[in-house]
Amino acid sequence: MTSPAKTFVDSNILIYAFDESEAQKRLIANLALSQLWSEDSGALSVQVLQEFYFNVTRKIRVPLVKSAAKKVLDHYGQWCGITTVREVQAALRIEAEAKISFWDGLIVASAVQLGATRILSEDLNHGQIIEGIEIVNPFHNLEG
Repeated sequence: MTSPAKTFVDSNILIYAFDESEAQKRLIANLALSQLWSEDSGALSVQVLQEFYFNVTRKIRVPLVKSAAKKVLDHYGQWCGITTVREVQAALRIEAEAKISFWDGLIVASAVQLGATRILSEDLNHGQIIEGIEIVNPFHNLEG
């Protein structure tokens, strides 16, 4: 049996899943994450977990207590790949070629390393293809 194609989850999607002040985005993010769990097709990086923890314990309107945020890290840590200097070097190249930030380049490089075919992100351009990976903004229908 073949493994399903991986979908890399950017930190903003994970953050919205726990942000009570963004009801529509919270619902969409949770539906997307639930689907990835049921398909066993989610992927992310330590960078995503770091950004998630910092933002949900300090930046959202109703922050999570640190113990709850740690449980989320433990849960989603199962999807984590290993970031090496190779991904950092690739991120530098992707940053220049795709004209995106270094941090977004590192997201793409990590997604490549994990064999993802899609990246769920609010930060990159919906429908864009970078390094053969499709960028999907699950909230694009909300914007307008």
